[in-house]
Amino acid sequence: MSVLTTIVKLVKKNLMKIDPVVKSKYAGYAKLVEIGRLEPLKTTGNYETGQLFLHKVFGYRGVILFPWLARVYDRDIPNKKPKTIEPEMPSVTGKEVKSKTHTYYQVLIDARDCPFIRAQAEAVTFLGNQDSSRSLYAIPGLDYVAHEDIIPYKTTNKQPLQHELFDKFLVHQPDKEPQYGALETLRAWQQKNHPWLELSDVHKETTENVRITVIPFYMGCRESPTSSVYWWRYCIRLENLGDMSVQLRERHWRIFSLSGTLETVRGRGVVGQEPVLSRSLPAFQYSSHVSLQAPSGHMWGTFRMEREDGYTFDCRIPPFSLESKGDETTSSGTPTSSESE
Repeated sequence: MSVLTTIVKLVKKNLMKIDPVVKSKYAGYAKLVEIGRLEPLKTTGNYETGQLFLHKVFGYRGVILFPWLARVYDRDIPNKKPKTIEPEMPSVTGKEVKSKTHTYYQVLIDARDCPFIRAQAEAVTFLGNQDSSRSLYAIPGLDYVAHEDIIPYKTTNKQPLQHELFDKFLVHQPDKEPQYGALETLRAWQQKNHPWLELSDVHKETTENVRITVIPFYMGCRESPTSSVYWWRYCIRLENLGDMSVQLRERHWRIFSLSGTLETVRGRGVVGQEPVLSRSLPAFQYSSHVSLQAPSGHMWGTFRMEREDGYTFDCRIPPFSLESKGDETTSSGTPTSSESE
């Protein structure tokens, strides 16, 4: 667990958390404040709506809204043979990698923790209306969390989380477990935005002790008299599983469109950063977008990593599909793509 974001201690079964404001002002000091009491981890079954938790990797405080059942394609499990970086388009159909179902949760992040975590606080985005001047809208403090990254706790604080949607989605119910239940507004919001929120596929692959996890989402289609542009967002998590620090230096993407067009995109870092993955801060998560003038395609690539001893290597980004939903038809124009990192 990250030392910077959260320090979890059991002191007479109390859950203690480092105050991020104090941490930022006084580098040599740490003020622990009680936020609640740890609850047992669930090894079977799902956590329920309203469950408070700490993120095991990023350390932020959060609350569960609802679960998603995803297909996880982990390339580290079935294929133990030595692998090489191939220039051709790899398989993304799942024929070479069998999927396993796994539970992820839609969660709200405590606004007080957003400035101190290595994950984008505005990672979930939507397309604006067709006639809107804004192309993308972001929902701050919304995330997807795997079941094993949930550390549940309970509290006596009636306002345990600071988020503009907390009171709109959840109501305090002190006599029940968990202590917060869903309001009808949460159910209506989930139903209305289900196509753009839905998490269906997760892709994982590890190279040189650096694990890459990719989750793609279809965002919708923008129509014009001459073309149709299909949009996806994708969330990427990098995690250092080794002892030596590594730094992301470059990205190299291959973007394949339904028509057969293959585009190469290279650049420094990701989202304007070249994050270091160390033992104390082992993970980094970001989101980006891609658009195609075709209803489907594929993406894959590599991250050029530099280890603290100067050794450089290409870390594989597992291939993933870009699939649209609904009855959209292929544009008659030449499919082109754009990648926004």
